[in-house]
Amino acid sequence: MSALTLDRMLHPDEARSIVLARVSRLEPEDVALEDAGDRYLAYDLVADVDLPPFPAATMDGFAVLHTDTSPIREIVGAGFAGDAPGEMVALGQVARIMTGAPIPPGATAVVPVENTVMTNGRVEIRQQVVREGENIRPIGTDLRRGDLLIPAGTRLGPAELGILASLGYATVVVGRRPRVAVFSTGNELVPPDAQPGPGQIRDSNRFSLVQAARRVGADVVLSGLVRDEEAALRAAFADALARADVVITSGGVSMGDRDLVKGLLGELAEVHIRRIFMKPGKPFNFATTDRALLFGLPGNPVSCLVGFETFVAPALRMMQGAPADVAPRVPVTITHTLQPSDRIEHQRAVVWVAEDGTLHARNTGNQISARLMSFVGSNGFLVVPPGEDVLPAGTRLEAILLGAPYASER
Repeated sequence: MSALTLDRMLHPDEARSIVLARVSRLEPEDVALEDAGDRYLAYDLVADVDLPPFPAATMDGFAVLHTDTSPIREIVGAGFAGDAPGEMVALGQVARIMTGAPIPPGATAVVPVENTVMTNGRVEIRQQVVREGENIRPIGTDLRRGDLLIPAGTRLGPAELGILASLGYATVVVGRRPRVAVFSTGNELVPPDAQPGPGQIRDSNRFSLVQAARRVGADVVLSGLVRDEEAALRAAFADALARADVVITSGGVSMGDRDLVKGLLGELAEVHIRRIFMKPGKPFNFATTDRALLFGLPGNPVSCLVGFETFVAPALRMMQGAPADVAPRVPVTITHTLQPSDRIEHQRAVVWVAEDGTLHARNTGNQISARLMSFVGSNGFLVVPPGEDVLPAGTRLEAILLGAPYASER
């Protein structure tokens, strides 16, 4: 990357494109079906059978010929789910049948049991009109051989796993989870169970980032706290690069005398991004080696998580086989005034569906980069363009949804 590119602040969309252009999808792996939830399918799933493979009853009742007008009919058998089809049903005959059972030969409809009366071992049909195919689920109703059922890159949820099971898959090929190393840097940081001394604070970024990485499917293989010392940082990077596909750090990427991560990234990898035209999260370093992605996130807790959601999360999903940048973007109407800043701002927000079906949004209060509470309860980012004029309530903006459902309360 040229020095000119590294010196200028990149638009967030341009920066995300640079990141995703350098993502390689990881090799697929075969996993047990029960372990495949939330993994990304590695290939198109095409049906190799019809489902259901036989016509089946959709109600408890009697299998009949729809053209038969005999009021009283002989019962010639009974069918239950899991049984083979029963004997032939002819005019003047019915077969008792339960939901899910195969339709016996000759039968063309099912009359619900509530429309019949049993009399001396025979059955009276009290339904005046019986239509062909009534209460029968035909072959291939659910899916037909050759149908594209689930495209490659789909995140497997309950319905997808059910489809795979119904087609006989005990295992499924999915994208491998990226191995991720996460560490926080800074002499001011202490573990959560330590009592901070003068000028110290407890490390929160590492725990936020580990959970954020796991939530998008990553396998966190290394997590630690590293002091602002060159030898310690070099050792941490060496360990991380030997074990992980992705290295995520927080802190040490700004302009201070002890911001050593920024310099080390330039030595250990090819740096592509240094700064983003974004608030919060302007200092953001992205670099690559021949086998790893390295993300240097800011030390402020909110800046750190905004950077993760905007740039790191799409990369981690794409490595597993997801389509590029799957976070949806939607138009919303803000319900309060907003003061833009001098950069594109990603304000933490609550997005909900209004009574008229449109999406509305409000931010979560004070948006300073140290206030991690601004993330609590949020389900998206309001993308606020730079400017000087206050944006009134009712202004239409874009929101990036972060995966949580729309809010149910204002």
